[in-house]
Amino acid sequence: MTFPLYIPLGPWHVHPHALFDLLAYAAGGQLYWLLRRRRPTSAVPFEKMMWVFVFMAGGALFGAKVLAWLEMWPEFWAQRFGVGIWLGGKTIAGGILGGWLGVELGKKMVGPSESTGDAFVFPLILAIAIGRLGCFLTGLSDHTYGIASSLPWAIDFGDGIPRHPTSLYEIAILLIAGAILWTVHRRGTLPNGAIFRLFIAIYCLFRLLVEFIKPREVILAGLCPIQWASAVGAIAALISLRLMLTRQQRIPQYAAREEVAP
Repeated sequence: MTFPLYIPLGPWHVHPHALFDLLAYAAGGQLYWLLRRRRPTSAVPFEKMMWVFVFMAGGALFGAKVLAWLEMWPEFWAQRFGVGIWLGGKTIAGGILGGWLGVELGKKMVGPSESTGDAFVFPLILAIAIGRLGCFLTGLSDHTYGIASSLPWAIDFGDGIPRHPTSLYEIAILLIAGAILWTVHRRGTLPNGAIFRLFIAIYCLFRLLVEFIKPREVILAGLCPIQWASAVGAIAALISLRLMLTRQQRIPQYAAREEVAP
């Protein structure tokens, strides 16, 4: 296999990153609306959900860019006067954490107090998995590959060095986590927002660990910026989940889950 693997579409050969990014956005959006239509009795009005979505998108963009700049700070600083360096680069971990902060800010601004995060979990899982397939097919230029490995499934992305296919690892983790979270969600025993916080914790813990087998720039205590952000995100999600479950136990009426969206 040659990387990047351009995808033939009629007379064109499309770069895999661009194609799978578009597919990820489209598939995630369609799944969100499909799941929302299946539960039309949302406790949060549609108009307010749209404002929450706007805040989420803004926070996700901000987080994705800022963490990417921190991750590649030497390269960014050396090319800081170029337009391309400002436009390029993003991280999924930063996008997820920034989106979470954006949602919380949006809820404070527009009013809904109910947790809305569960509505985005499964669309996010689908979108990230599809996007990571594009990262894998892009190869070395995507900067998401792993370090050298002698494992039988290691892949040469074009530099003659077999490496960990970390994008494929992420897809596998997402699919496993998605199946588990969907099973838990269907039981309906957790309060709204718990599934989202479980997803944040799982994904952040994965990113914290997988970065050890990827090329990285250590900044403090043996960790790179993405690992620090992931550690903070996982701790915040678990603390928030714990507080939510404690509240569920103390307030009987809170235990009767009011479905917002899957």
